[in-house]
Amino acid sequence: EQDRSVRGFYEGRERIRHAFHNNEFVLLYQPKVNMRTGIVIGAEALIRWQHPEKGLLSPTEFLPPIENDPLVVDIENWVISESVKQANEWAKHGLTITVSVNICPRHLEHVSFASVLQALLAEYPQLPSYTLELEVLETSTLLDVKSVSDTIRACNDFGVSFALDDFGTGYSSLTYLRQLPVQTLKIDQSFVRDMLDDPEDLAILDGVIGLSRAFDKRVIAEGVETAEHCEFLLRLGCELAQGFGIARPMPAAEFEQWVKEW
Repeated sequence: EQDRSVRGFYEGRERIRHAFHNNEFVLLYQPKVNMRTGIVIGAEALIRWQHPEKGLLSPTEFLPPIENDPLVVDIENWVISESVKQANEWAKHGLTITVSVNICPRHLEHVSFASVLQALLAEYPQLPSYTLELEVLETSTLLDVKSVSDTIRACNDFGVSFALDDFGTGYSSLTYLRQLPVQTLKIDQSFVRDMLDDPEDLAILDGVIGLSRAFDKRVIAEGVETAEHCEFLLRLGCELAQGFGIARPMPAAEFEQWVKEW
């Protein structure tokens, strides 16, 4: 049984590798908005696998087997490259917004990360570098916090900003907040979804918003699903949000039209 399980794991990983080289991955974009002003402030690029038999698969269905494999770095480089290319296309049409991309600590710990990213952005000289934001999972384990912090600062120097994703769910929240020069905190959707019914989640939410003020960070809430969520967050002092209540992730071609109609 163990042998069968291990063999299945490696076969699954090879199938993912084949999918990557066979261009089976696609990107969807979920809008981020300022709920008070109505302005669309950005979009998060979300990877999906357009599986030939199983249809559209979410990252939880194919990324875990490769989280410690070098392939994940290749995939993230592809996501960054495609996102910057798409941001450039939107900018040509008069839509200049920040595109966010999730990135794993393993990737950030590469010594050449900042220089490779700067070279990529240099291919689009008309595109402001602030149109790219990288999101680091707060639940991730950083083996070398100082090295990652130096990398983030180097990227900050040429305009790329960073967000701490799923803030409040990991064990190193305050350590990372103090040591990593990120500009934004993303409140995990689990707290946002239940804040209307769970006093503890509401307390955590209020605490994170307070921390963002204390550390002079922007704060954005994930998982906003209803108008009640929007109103409550605004009362708490959180103006930025994303979630199904605003829009579901969509192909790039639909995103531009959505912005016009929002």
